[in-house]
Amino acid sequence: MDEEAPGPSRLQPVLPSPLQPAGDERFARHGVTLLLKRDDLIHPDLPGNKWRKLAPNLRAAAGRTVLTFGGAYSNHLRATAAAGRLLGFPTVGVVRGDELAHRPLNPSLAQCAADGMRLHFLDRAAYRAKTAPRVLEDLLSRFGECLVIPEGGSNALAAQGCAELGRELRDRAGTVAVACGTGGTLAGLAAGLGPGQRALGIPVLRGGFLGETVRGLQREAFGAPAGRWSLDERFHFGGYARTTPELHAFADDFEDRHGLAVERLYVAKLLYGLTVLAGEGAFAPGTTLTAVVTGRPRGGRDAGHTPSDSR
Repeated sequence: MDEEAPGPSRLQPVLPSPLQPAGDERFARHGVTLLLKRDDLIHPDLPGNKWRKLAPNLRAAAGRTVLTFGGAYSNHLRATAAAGRLLGFPTVGVVRGDELAHRPLNPSLAQCAADGMRLHFLDRAAYRAKTAPRVLEDLLSRFGECLVIPEGGSNALAAQGCAELGRELRDRAGTVAVACGTGGTLAGLAAGLGPGQRALGIPVLRGGFLGETVRGLQREAFGAPAGRWSLDERFHFGGYARTTPELHAFADDFEDRHGLAVERLYVAKLLYGLTVLAGEGAFAPGTTLTAVVTGRPRGGRDAGHTPSDSR
């Protein structure tokens, strides 16, 4: 990310983010060196891929209202609202589920509101059609001229921002792995890596659709497919925001081994998947494997107990 650019650079992000060794016999016994790319340390309010995806979009907004989408516990909504508060621009959050409009705000949405975000609740059918012209036209007629950022923040600008993550890791690892939701981080990461490196995505959603999404984002952002990347779709633990006792036990153990608070919905699934893959011999002896820590728990070890409609 260009730290001389106006706007988000005023927030003094920690870039490049730290790259830390994580000595772990589950990898070492297979000749694999595990490193952690601590993107969770980039900024306290816009950590990890939230910074990398939002910063170029906020520069494009140039102070205009930013309108974006998310579920009731959306990390993306909270990061956008925090950016609006810190940088002084208006934000609108379009929230899935109009039934929530008549309930007390949960802590996540309450934080968005406290940061100045205007919340607008859509019924679930309209939310599914949120990219349809008629829905967008209605939103823009209601809120005026806005920069519209998609759910999860993944668009061409976001992928371009995440390419810097790959550039920071050039010649530092053979394989770089990241948990995937909407695909923007993987699309940019792969494009930024150098020759001989590859990116591995661990989707946290079911469905098998993410490959085409990543290819589409790369075409939009870079004009063509970029870099070497692949997906392993076995480690979603039932789908987005779903966890199991096995996953929590793994994350607790990883925390004890490495002193790292492990976010459950993305990072734990990534680290679990990499541990399984190492045991399967998926990484050749001598491989340096980097896991991107894209976020941190909201509040300690209970962070994984997030309602299932979160995003």
